[in-house]
Amino acid sequence: MPAITSDKDLDARQKAIMVAGWLAEKKAKDILALDVAPINPVCEAMVVASAVSARQAKALADHVLEQCGAHGFSYLGMEGYRHGQWVLLDLNDVMVHIFQEELRPFYNIEGLWSEGERIALPAASADEAKPQ
Repeated sequence: MPAITSDKDLDARQKAIMVAGWLAEKKAKDILALDVAPINPVCEAMVVASAVSARQAKALADHVLEQCGAHGFSYLGMEGYRHGQWVLLDLNDVMVHIFQEELRPFYNIEGLWSEGERIALPAASADEAKPQ
């Protein structure tokens, strides 16, 4: 596979899989990727992950942004970083939601976008996604 020089070389599903892998590298939990293109006018895919603390949520967001810079991915903005309870990263066609574990069920992003198709993640990401 040729080197990826920007997110224009990938579709949103491929980009979501890469982002899920980056989150897995830093031990995010319960990683889920959804294709929401047919039902969401704002983005084409979502990645949702849990962190055990605000500090880990911030570290996960930092790592994703670092990898986005290294791979030339678009980055439009971030919300919630200061408190680290729910960090939202807008990567243009992919939205990344990083929740502290105890808050994720309250916001229930998976339920809100339940009509979205789950994107199969590689074994490494899927292993990290399994509850411990």
